[in-house]
Amino acid sequence: MTADVWLPIPPDEIEGLPEELAYRFWDGAEEFPADPADCAFYVVPYMKPGGVGVRPLPRMSAVRVVQTLSAGTDHVEPGLRHLPPGVQLCNARGVHEASTAELTLALVLASLRGIPDFVRAQDRGEWRGGFRPALADKNVLIVGYGSIGAAIEDRLAPFELARVARVARSARTTARGPVHPLTDLPSLLPDADVVILSTPLTEATRGLAGADFLARMKDGALLVNVARGPVVDTKALLAELESGRITAALDVTDPEPLPPGHPLWHAPGVLVSPHVGGPTSAFLPRAEHLLVNQLRRFVNQEPLANVVLTTGAAGV
Repeated sequence: MTADVWLPIPPDEIEGLPEELAYRFWDGAEEFPADPADCAFYVVPYMKPGGVGVRPLPRMSAVRVVQTLSAGTDHVEPGLRHLPPGVQLCNARGVHEASTAELTLALVLASLRGIPDFVRAQDRGEWRGGFRPALADKNVLIVGYGSIGAAIEDRLAPFELARVARVARSARTTARGPVHPLTDLPSLLPDADVVILSTPLTEATRGLAGADFLARMKDGALLVNVARGPVVDTKALLAELESGRITAALDVTDPEPLPPGHPLWHAPGVLVSPHVGGPTSAFLPRAEHLLVNQLRRFVNQEPLANVVLTTGAAGV
């Protein structure tokens, strides 16, 4: 097999790549590294703005695999209409679980224990104590119980929670307990002290945390979004935050990046981090391991991992 592979990581920095392939480094630069029509395996540049990652897709007439380095694929899917049938879109399951789960726990603890207030007081040279909620004895609801949701629960396990409820698209059972379908959310939200959103962005989850969802959350509850910004209705969230009824910790926002002067920056009870769930020191070794594994499967004509959809299939 001789085929072009476009990589957003310099190929000489990745150990174990199959020698049968021709590697082209492209991380979203204006100029393409080669003719897109010769690309058979395209790895989408990571964390690039706008439509950078989809720009070469209309010219990739021979591509067979599109591999993201993100857990979500919503930023790539609009470009798939340009591709021939049979192209497999794969996500980065296994790459971001550790980093995203770590940040989720950090956001929960920082919000509950008032860490932002401590930092501001330190800047002013003020010693300000007080009584804050603990994570212990709380009910936590994880909405979006895939691999990231499960990794979040793994890290919550030592904190002596009262209960963890899990929600996914459909019901199932896991070693940790039952997973409820999305239709059970109305009955689960009123009992949750902390609601964590880790669901992919789909038509079913866009605006999921809207006015009705937020109104069902108990007084004083914390909403944590490490999913995608549009999973939350920003206008509805602002109304709840400004009333002081709930608080929020947001690694993703809608719009994103959050522009200067946006009311979310200064809404009461909100902690904002700039979409940093994935980009940590844990990213590169896991991304490289995924790419080597996928490319070996590709060369050996073995089934790929993490296939999200295939172009030309029913409903795609």
